[in-house]
Amino acid sequence: MIDGDATAYLSKTQMSYDVVAADYHVLLRDLLARSTWDRAVLGGFAEVVAGPVVDAGCGPGLITGYLAELGVEVSGVDLSPGMVEVAREVYPAIPFRVGSLLGFDLPDASLGGLVSWYSLVHTPPELLPAVFAEFFRVLRPGGHLLLAFKASPPGKSVEKFALTHGYGHDIELDVFWLPPRRVADLMAEAGFAESMRLVRAAEGVERQPQAYLMGVKPER
Repeated sequence: MIDGDATAYLSKTQMSYDVVAADYHVLLRDLLARSTWDRAVLGGFAEVVAGPVVDAGCGPGLITGYLAELGVEVSGVDLSPGMVEVAREVYPAIPFRVGSLLGFDLPDASLGGLVSWYSLVHTPPELLPAVFAEFFRVLRPGGHLLLAFKASPPGKSVEKFALTHGYGHDIELDVFWLPPRRVADLMAEAGFAESMRLVRAAEGVERQPQAYLMGVKPER
């Protein structure tokens, strides 16, 4: 059951990304080519994962498409119908559908891997346990979870910012910087065993460190 606060967050996020979808794709389509660490982390994930993978919060499909190029059996899910429409146009061979991190239309233990690439940045921290529980539900034993997110500076707790303009449009989004240790704890509390943690310094126009975490759903 999604409560009123969650509904408001989902609605705000969906509307904002519907507005920016086309311009978001144009502005960020070369992002991976400029990020050595992003490519390295995704490449490592592609080597260890087996079976179907979902890119959760896929946006216009940049990460989904890259994983497909690496030979991963992957599909994309995003809250924004506008983003899904762009993804389907850019990557017509990859399945994309509308959906929420809080409730995937997938059977239990149906995935070999799940990627959440900056899709937690707008999620209120109080909803993160429910998100991680859903990640755990849809992954099969031995399945891999990969996270990328904006990290709070060392010694800082969760930091929240209001984003009112982005990608050439007026929007309404909350952005959260998260402590890597807290995210790792949430992943462990959901049942995952941590297998990789990397925090890198800000690059280019970034204002904060970036974090990557990988976990495995234990074999039963």
